Amino acid sequence: MNSAPTTPSRPRGLRNPLRILARWLGTREWVMRMAPIIIWLESHLRGWTGNRVSLIGIAGLQSVQVTVPGRKSGTPRTTALLCIPYGDGYIVTGSNWGRPEHPTWSVNLRAADEAQVKAGSHESRMSVRMVTGDERENLWKLVVDYWPGYLMEHRRSGGREFRLFVLEPTRPTTEFRES
Repeated sequence: MNSAPTTPSRPRGLRNPLRILARWLGTREWVMRMAPIIIWLESHLRGWTGNRVSLIGIAGLQSVQVTVPGRKSGTPRTTALLCIPYGDGYIVTGSNWGRPEHPTWSVNLRAADEAQVKAGSHESRMSVRMVTGDERENLWKLVVDYWPGYLMEHRRSGGREFRLFVLEPTRPTTEFRES
């Protein structure tokens, strides 16, 4: 478990100008109306390139693909999400593009103890923890610092409290045997 919130590292040197553009576009309400197109492009770009290229990545931001069983069906469901690096894991945010309802993936993630998480070509099992209370308030500050567009999406949602999840690597358990 992470002991203290950490600010996502920001590389020195030349910054990706597309990240600056993406952060600006992410605060524009008209972009939210393009969600179906953006989601389609993201999904197909990942598929065409074997998950090596994503729109989020082109914009200089990090993303993960999270797979959990559907809460009702049990069928594995995979969703590509913007993520915020956090310790050895990630924070993902259920903004749903500023819609008033929680995203379906967050309902499935909330019901799961673990998820399969793919970041680029690296895939691992991670524990899932929805954060609440003071911890949520502290992490919310990190989240909006990383992606200011969440503030606009929060307003668009009517003030719905976005679900925040921490995904952390699962620790292998050590078995003790009696001699």
